Amino acid sequence: MKYVFGIDIGGTTVKMGLFTVEGEMVEKWEIPTRCENGGEAVPADITEAIHKKMAEKKLTKEDVLGVGVGVPGPVKSDGTVLKCANLGWGIMNVNKVLGDMVGLPVYAANDANVAALGEMWKGGGQGYKDMVMITLGTGVGGGIIVNGSVVAGSNGAGGEIGHMVVNPDETRICGCGGHGHLEQYTSATGIAYLATEAVKNSDKKSELSKFEKITAKDVFDCAKAGDELADEIVNKVCKILAGALKCIVASVDPEAFVIGGGVSKAGTIITDLVRKYYEDNLLNAFQGKEFKLATLGNDAGMYGSAK
Repeated sequence: MKYVFGIDIGGTTVKMGLFTVEGEMVEKWEIPTRCENGGEAVPADITEAIHKKMAEKKLTKEDVLGVGVGVPGPVKSDGTVLKCANLGWGIMNVNKVLGDMVGLPVYAANDANVAALGEMWKGGGQGYKDMVMITLGTGVGGGIIVNGSVVAGSNGAGGEIGHMVVNPDETRICGCGGHGHLEQYTSATGIAYLATEAVKNSDKKSELSKFEKITAKDVFDCAKAGDELADEIVNKVCKILAGALKCIVASVDPEAFVIGGGVSKAGTIITDLVRKYYEDNLLNAFQGKEFKLATLGNDAGMYGSAK
């Protein structure tokens, strides 16, 4: 039996999984992400955790084919991270630094890209070789898979769909410093902002006005319960997202779109509405795409890294 490790590095914790090469998760665990001093302890902590698990499972280096790593930032094809603000890393070749420490082959890629790969392999994207994953969380990320391989781009920033410009007239500033980006409208924070502003500026009675601090979940829950204002906000969000997907489909023509992240827990209300707005005013060749919900949750990055 051969094994691989799938590592998903986050700003708070490092999610770690031991997998068979067929994709069965043997065990998963977490260690803290120590970001102090420019995140210098992170590679050593991962190495220690891998070696400890190998000793516990009585695995030799001959039993382990390698280590896959998802990193929260752009990663070039050779494993070089250009900048990883959440970890404090500057330019660093993760493949070499971690590989030398662990003593195994290491392959690093962007965390959203590996999450997409994970969903294609063992999640909501199973059965597709050409798919796009959209993660709607605190921000908006994405991953593009073409013929079974991640499209990472020249600087590892391929699939950063959250920073597509969907409204050039927007004056609010995105977290990246730009404005009018998809993330500002379809992330959990973006949806909460839209709802808060709608409550302030609308004369309609809405259950949303009863919340001291509106969340994206509140908006979807109220929309499902028949709240008119919440329904308008949900429709606006899904229409904007569908517009972005129309731009993507003209570039890569995937078989399916897989929607994940915390916001996707709202369920099929998202996929149904996005599909509705997506099909409107679309070239015939791009119609009839599948819209799926991600199924791996927080484990997607580990599965994709293992893959």
